[in-house]
Amino acid sequence: MAEAVKAPRRRARGGGGAARRAERTAVKIETAKYIERNVPNFEVLDENALQIIETNAETVLEEVGVNFVDNPAALERWRAAGASIDGERVRIPRGLARKLCETAPSQFTQHARNPEKSVVIGGKNLVLAPVYGPPFVRDAKGGRRYATLDDFQKFVKLGFMSKWLHHSGGTVCEPTDVPVNKRHLDMMLAHMTLSDKPFMGSVTEPSRAQDSVEMCEILFGKEFVQENTVMTSLININSPLTFDDVMMGALEVYAKNNQACIVSPFIVGGAMAPVSVAGTLTQVLAEVLAGVAYSQLIRPGAPVIFGAFVSSIDMNSGAPTFGTPEASLVTYGAGQLARRLGLPFRSAGSFCGSKLPDAQAAYETANSLNMGLMAGVNFMLHSCGWLEGGLVADFEKFVMDADQLGALHGVAKGVSVDEDSQALDAIREVGPGGHYLGCAHTQANFKTAFWKSDLLDYKPFETWEEEGARDTYALATNRVDHLMATYQQPQLDPAIKQALEDYVAAKKESMPDAFM
Repeated sequence: MAEAVKAPRRRARGGGGAARRAERTAVKIETAKYIERNVPNFEVLDENALQIIETNAETVLEEVGVNFVDNPAALERWRAAGASIDGERVRIPRGLARKLCETAPSQFTQHARNPEKSVVIGGKNLVLAPVYGPPFVRDAKGGRRYATLDDFQKFVKLGFMSKWLHHSGGTVCEPTDVPVNKRHLDMMLAHMTLSDKPFMGSVTEPSRAQDSVEMCEILFGKEFVQENTVMTSLININSPLTFDDVMMGALEVYAKNNQACIVSPFIVGGAMAPVSVAGTLTQVLAEVLAGVAYSQLIRPGAPVIFGAFVSSIDMNSGAPTFGTPEASLVTYGAGQLARRLGLPFRSAGSFCGSKLPDAQAAYETANSLNMGLMAGVNFMLHSCGWLEGGLVADFEKFVMDADQLGALHGVAKGVSVDEDSQALDAIREVGPGGHYLGCAHTQANFKTAFWKSDLLDYKPFETWEEEGARDTYALATNRVDHLMATYQQPQLDPAIKQALEDYVAAKKESMPDAFM
């Protein structure tokens, strides 16, 4: 009889332990809310310096002007707005571009198909998006190679599974095994079906931007897209002072359809801009003013972001360098200029010039990420996965960086001084010479008190050695494998999914393959 009584108790204890183990090991797909800063921005320019740069930028627009290449319609729009046109050169009277920029919103919501993952871009917010544009990928198993569609889809899945990443991004890598004129369709389909986070549209040709809009109309509904922003896309300026027809054509499509564009000079100091910080900021501001103003000529009120991609240059090799003091100073200054215009700000990322996820990559990336937080960036493209000056998207570095984005969330919280945070009861309870491990305040707060890495190793040396003495690269490889093994595709209405697939198939069928 006694044995009969004991047996159920053992099963009950075993069941409770199993339940706790199941809870610990269950797959939890979490996405942290976009960062809302409670820390001040770091500012390097005083009022006099800001006024000098703003005056000089207006002088550049008025006297030097900007080129709108192969775009007669843009020239006519500028002429009607009051600019002087000489061939493809547009000279903008002092104050005109700034006046046109006034209709651009200071912040906007980009809606995700999962409303809980929509983001607000602007104000004190910071939205983190992954690497964009590399033609190559790298991982521990395959080394450096040209990217494929399988690689692209894997990155989208990793982005979906990454807690601290708010955005699915755009061209996370360039799938070179798919024809150039068709790959945007596969990339858009991957973002829409393999993730439910916000995403970016195609900008490599105006018709591909239109395809992106039409696919969004299938996903969200046509009326919703026209009344709300569901894409944020990257429009690079061909610095210095040149706006090409491809990028401007994409901007025209997106602005017309109420979709957001990042108007972003592509600055490599010493090559595409002056070697001085003030000179570079003057050119950046002139280019952004012209680009944002043009978006408002297309549609007043179209959402737009003040972009600044900034690196310096190695004067010996000509290669771009990252994480440098000069790039930081330009980024801090550009943030101030963006806020004075009342525009959201895009800059920074996990920038590095290293060929591997090594110490150089870590130093440069840390410098760049922290700079972005302190500069007041609102949309951080390239926040994880960037390697080799942007030529490579690296799987291991993607999860390393994505883990460290959690630290940015922690710093951005600032310092709370509410009653619980003051911890006077804990200090009274412990008193001189004690410790806080068992006190009531610690027990109540220990689960949420400190940010915890999901990747880095803090075990004692003996334990670390017994487990194989794994370095961060090995831990990151395991992390990639774990996230892919536990990936769960977010649900999507089967009819919408089928409609998207049919759209992609019909578009591909309508044109021959082109690899140029």
